[in-house]
Amino acid sequence: MDLTNATWRKSRRSGSSGGNCVEVADNLPGVVAVRDSKDVAGPALTFAPAAWAAFVAQIGERS
Repeated sequence: MDLTNATWRKSRRSGSSGGNCVEVADNLPGVVAVRDSKDVAGPALTFAPAAWAAFVAQIGERS
């Protein structure tokens, strides 16, 4: 998957200390990408938008 045009953003819950963070790119058609902010050149996971929305909804219910 070509992620060169991805616009990455960190979670609002990420601290400012630069620790363990994930970044999400949801500006690409038909896919949401997730990567480790400490390894931006490393691998990224990709999800269908509906699957990502379901995951985020589940996390929101638990926080």
